[in-house]
Amino acid sequence: MEGMELEPAVDLQQKESLVSNGCVDIRGRIADKQRTGGWKASPFIIVNEVAERLAFFAIAVNMVQYLVFQMNQSVPQAATHVTNWIGAAYVLTVLGAFLADAYLGRFTTIIFFSSVYTVGMVLLTVSASIDSLRPPQCTTRPCEPASRSQTTFLYGALALIALGTGGIKPCVSSFGADQFDEADEKEVQKKYSFFNWFFFAINMGALLGITVLVYLQVKKGWSWGFGVPTAAMFCSIVILAAGIPYYRFQKPTGSAFTRFLQVIVVSVRNHFKGVEAGDGAELYEVKTILSDILGYRKIPHTAQYRFLDKAAVRTDVEAKIQSRWRLCTVTQVEEFKSFIRILPVWASTIALSISFAQLSTFFISQALIMDRKLGPHFLIPAGSIPIFSAMNALILVPIYEKWMVPILRRRTGHRRGITSLQRMGVGLFVSIFALASAAFVEKKRLDHSKQSTMSVFWLLPQFFLIGSAEVFTYVGQLEFFYDEATDGTRSLSSAMFLSEIGIGSWLSTAIVKIIEETTGGEEKGWLRNDLNKSRLDYFYWLLTGINGINFLIYLWIARVYKGKGGEGGSVRDEPTEELGGEAGREDDERELESKVFYDYKN
Repeated sequence: MEGMELEPAVDLQQKESLVSNGCVDIRGRIADKQRTGGWKASPFIIVNEVAERLAFFAIAVNMVQYLVFQMNQSVPQAATHVTNWIGAAYVLTVLGAFLADAYLGRFTTIIFFSSVYTVGMVLLTVSASIDSLRPPQCTTRPCEPASRSQTTFLYGALALIALGTGGIKPCVSSFGADQFDEADEKEVQKKYSFFNWFFFAINMGALLGITVLVYLQVKKGWSWGFGVPTAAMFCSIVILAAGIPYYRFQKPTGSAFTRFLQVIVVSVRNHFKGVEAGDGAELYEVKTILSDILGYRKIPHTAQYRFLDKAAVRTDVEAKIQSRWRLCTVTQVEEFKSFIRILPVWASTIALSISFAQLSTFFISQALIMDRKLGPHFLIPAGSIPIFSAMNALILVPIYEKWMVPILRRRTGHRRGITSLQRMGVGLFVSIFALASAAFVEKKRLDHSKQSTMSVFWLLPQFFLIGSAEVFTYVGQLEFFYDEATDGTRSLSSAMFLSEIGIGSWLSTAIVKIIEETTGGEEKGWLRNDLNKSRLDYFYWLLTGINGINFLIYLWIARVYKGKGGEGGSVRDEPTEELGGEAGREDDERELESKVFYDYKN
């Protein structure tokens, strides 16, 4: 009898230790919290991110100099090419997210594209090591340009690196967040700490890339400058693979874009048939515990975008509809609504990425022509100047996590101190002053009687402020886009905010081109090959104005935003019994315990 009484208790304890979000371990079993995930798995992911970012930033901060001094390009030309490359790397995150969510899964996608990245790094190192792959060194202007074969080889290497970045970036943060169960309050709190430390890892990698590796490049040459991050990239793959026994894996769910298109097609078709989706309309949902999107939870119906509800209106109750091109589920419609809902927030934070694009282009170009002496015997490499930004982030993240969050939590009652939307707003506000500071400093530099003797430390305020803006905005975006995503669009949602960086880089390129064409080109315009004769301060004031207008637009969008979690207001209808109301939840959980131990909670 005693054994019979203890068995249910043991069973219940085992079930409670299993995750509720459908994640599995390496053997394909429902993941056990005691053996997988959490901070047992996260360190491997964070160390991997440090190594990958080290490699990327070692290239990004040096590439303008490499194109100018090794490939004989002009400064505006080189800045344009670098921003285009960075833009491509981040826009390609949409491709990486699509493959991860639809077919490969996040872990497999990271491993595959890390390998592509490493091949690109090897080719870049070869380009820097073999003289025939570069034009002759320029001693007097005009310089002999690189040949087509030389530029093709270099751009091919950079294209592979961009493709690798695009595949890795949207998956790493989401894969890390997958290690925490959203239904477990303790693990939810740890997930938000993970986002902060993940951002810390990004800046640690950046710090090492723009200091140690840039210094190595200056002292040992470009072969070492690119060769060492190549080795670091290879090590990052090994480190990530070492954590396989501890990871929780989300199974791919099929193409979210296909599901989105199905909702659009069916809702438009039903609209022209005269179908109404107002009160009283019967909306279709499967009767199982989980949705019919493989292994993922149902989503409650919301009142927004009612036109799309027409895709889930069942016009013939008796008919058996098999195709989602004829009838969609409520969960499928709500998944598309969640994606649409974040688009205004996404669009209103792109302007900040235009400012970030200057970190690896014009900010460094300024540093090149200023006094970079630190004491009588040490010259700071120009590519290491962004250390001002990275160090700021490394200091602010621990301070914010350990001290500011508890203080703000007591004042606001919010578990993270302030909401992710408020955090992004702080970053956007600070960015206005970052570019205004850059404009003031550049004007002072131009008016200086001996421009080359002005200390590079005058650039510290603009780097410090842009780093502060990044701390608040980037981590806020990590939290916001992950939390507002549905189970089937985690990587895609991460790719959305990462693509901002790419689009911001392309917009920076477009602005530079427009300024060149409207102000007199590289010889007479605002942005000339010689920055001492340019009016870079005018360019910075233009970006300041863009940031200011964008901030006002963001304030309005954030104020009216209604998210799936109720942030900024609730968009949900009353919780129905079928889709998560209290009356139905207990029955669901009892039924769930008799199946595969998934915990369905809305």
